Amino acid sequence: MSFLAIDIGNTRLKWALYAAPQPGAVLLSQGAVFLETIDTLADSNWKELAEPASMLGCVVAGDAIRRRVEEQLELWDVQPHWVVASRHEAGLTNGYEHPSRLGADRWVALAGARARVLADAQLLGAPPRPALVVMVGTAVTVDALDADGHFLGGLIIPGFGLMQRALEMGTAGLKVPTGEVVDFPANTSDALMSGGTNAIAGAIERQARRLAARTGQSPLLLMSGGAAAKLAPITDLPFEMVETLIFEGLLMLQSRRLAL
Repeated sequence: MSFLAIDIGNTRLKWALYAAPQPGAVLLSQGAVFLETIDTLADSNWKELAEPASMLGCVVAGDAIRRRVEEQLELWDVQPHWVVASRHEAGLTNGYEHPSRLGADRWVALAGARARVLADAQLLGAPPRPALVVMVGTAVTVDALDADGHFLGGLIIPGFGLMQRALEMGTAGLKVPTGEVVDFPANTSDALMSGGTNAIAGAIERQARRLAARTGQSPLLLMSGGAAAKLAPITDLPFEMVETLIFEGLLMLQSRRLAL
């Protein structure tokens, strides 16, 4: 009953093979490759893997990339399934104006957050909490989930690289080495890095306050994504860094789909 979870982002494909399609399942193997190399997965990373019984993935890189990955999945007799956000699934309610237009990665991350909220509530013997889900990648998303599993909405912010490139393109003389995040930057490199980081952190903290005011509860703050570590030193709120949040969401969704 092994299960293959796939997360195709704008830059990399990440995959994980679990012993079963359910939250908390044992991780058997995992890896990540840049999109430029996905056409070799069947002959390299996946060649020695045991055949999964099922597969579920999310993709934000477009249909052409998805089709290339499906060609690699022909290594096994497994049917590819890809997440599309819907109005209701796995105890979640999607408050987006057009539910299917919500990015699949955001929907899956919300499912992973909900799984964590419910597990914490069961462990503590307390009601579920709201959650603020922050994904830090090419873009940064800050999504609000109330205690009943309703997705209230979220922000999309340029990521670190996009902010830097926008400033380089729109101003003269700002093409400088990457700086550090400091309280009072005294050079242009540090000013650029500190400005972008504080802009993202400020948006997160503002949304956390809004969610607390909306729900009357302090939200669980979950942060994931390749560049999340850059925010850790300056975010004033307590948070959990969860690198596997997308995979946890795919496990949650797959377990509910199989139970139907």
